[in-house]
Amino acid sequence: MTVELTRPVSRQTLGSEVLIVLGLSLGQSAVYALVTIIARLTAERPLSEQTAALNVSQSARPWLDLTYQLLKIIFALLPVLLAVHLLNRNPGDAPRTLGLDARRPGTDLAHGAGLAALIGLPGLALFWAAAQLGVNATLVPAALPDLWWTVPVLLLAAAQNAILEEVIVVGYLVTRLRELGWRIGTVIAASALLRGSYHLYQGFGAFVGNVVMGVVFTLFFLRTRRVMPLVVAHTLLDVVAFVGYALLPREWFSWL
Repeated sequence: MTVELTRPVSRQTLGSEVLIVLGLSLGQSAVYALVTIIARLTAERPLSEQTAALNVSQSARPWLDLTYQLLKIIFALLPVLLAVHLLNRNPGDAPRTLGLDARRPGTDLAHGAGLAALIGLPGLALFWAAAQLGVNATLVPAALPDLWWTVPVLLLAAAQNAILEEVIVVGYLVTRLRELGWRIGTVIAASALLRGSYHLYQGFGAFVGNVVMGVVFTLFFLRTRRVMPLVVAHTLLDVVAFVGYALLPREWFSWL
């Protein structure tokens, strides 16, 4: 008697898998962001007078703060390992499926830099407009103490954000939704709206800006099947935001 050890994965199993992966990662962040924006909108102070701080200190003791920062970065990447593991099982060869490899370093860097410029420059204008309209909280991209490890941690945080978001929200989610038979337009909308939703805690300008970024990045992935340029672009954007805010004079960022 022959025992069948492998069977095609059912749509129900794939759907449950997607919900679990998102629930352990950025879907969870989206829920918290939605609750946060409701709390901000129902607070006594206007949204524009509230602050959304990223990369905040976790302890007054520098060595303990550094430990917390590194642990946060490491554990935030576990859902990425889970997604890659699941794609390795079905359909197999996740790095090639996602385009998450070093086969085309020069092209990936060039495309990543181009995408960063395409998103970053209009994004600054959008953040300025949102600030003038009062539909964003005041953004503080980096609120770490001035210590020897501050810049390295911010660089690692930028890379972690990029890997987590682009692998999960673009590479993994788009791949699975296409396998589930979703139409291209619906896949693009789902990925972009998810990206915007977990930035809602910053305000509505951040939501719109990230939805637009999500559309551009998802279209790029569907065309090239490579997520690595998206990781490069996202890392560059966050490095400029995080490290620039930490090192440059604060008055340069008063418009945020």
